[in-house]
Amino acid sequence: MRLIAFEQDGRPVLGARVGEEVVALADVVPGLPSDPVAALAALGLPDGAPALAAKLNGAPRRPLKGLKLLPVVPRPGKIICIGLNYALHAKEGGNPIPDYPAVFFRGPTSLAAHGEPLLRPRVSDKFDFEAELAIVIGKTARHLTQENALSCVAGYTCMNEGSVRDYQRKSAQWTMGKNFDRTGGLGPEIVTPDELPQGPNALRITSRLNGETMQDSHTSDMIFSVPRIIEILTEVMTLEPGDVIATGTPSGVGYARKPPVFMKDGDTMEIEIEGIGILSNPVQNEA
Repeated sequence: MRLIAFEQDGRPVLGARVGEEVVALADVVPGLPSDPVAALAALGLPDGAPALAAKLNGAPRRPLKGLKLLPVVPRPGKIICIGLNYALHAKEGGNPIPDYPAVFFRGPTSLAAHGEPLLRPRVSDKFDFEAELAIVIGKTARHLTQENALSCVAGYTCMNEGSVRDYQRKSAQWTMGKNFDRTGGLGPEIVTPDELPQGPNALRITSRLNGETMQDSHTSDMIFSVPRIIEILTEVMTLEPGDVIATGTPSGVGYARKPPVFMKDGDTMEIEIEGIGILSNPVQNEA
């Protein structure tokens, strides 16, 4: 099943994409909250996915074309990011292979929907791209192990975890370079785990800048697998429905190239992950 967030009557709602049409989930789940985060909590994914998919048959639909898409989780409670999580990416930046992940947070105002322009900040021309597999949490979770970690995962989506590199390096903490408004694409849809029988660590992941391939890797190159990431995080914090975890980017990012390549006004950036889809965003200068 493939879930999207879109605007309906000025409010964000959660829907399921069926081909080129969309079913608003509130039309098939009585009493479902309209807020996407509350809806994810009520749906109980991933366990509830088969029953929900069955309800889509014969449900009222609307065309996907023309809908105003939102980031698949418009306002996550937490956006947790894992840095330096691909072996070749760590090496290209001259970093040692970590034995514990670098963890940082993004805020909701840093997100952009599929098709929405990413904003290159006025204060920097070093706006870099980062193709990432993102995890969307469906159930409250604490103290999970690698064996049961995926039980809390509602699904997966694509992320361009855009980084403003000079601001990222102004201090030892990366927060400022990762939180400029509308610098991180998220979407276009949440793909439930049943659609990825090979699992999250067996997926090709690529990025393309104006059609030219920049990153071409595989999630098997992750230093910390998806189950291991969830195990590490839930040792410390409670994961809640609607939380998003960005799992790191592979090699090929712009700053490590010679000469460096950064996103600029007029560019189009695409992130593609096998079995999940393509996240596409134009780039424009901040007004």
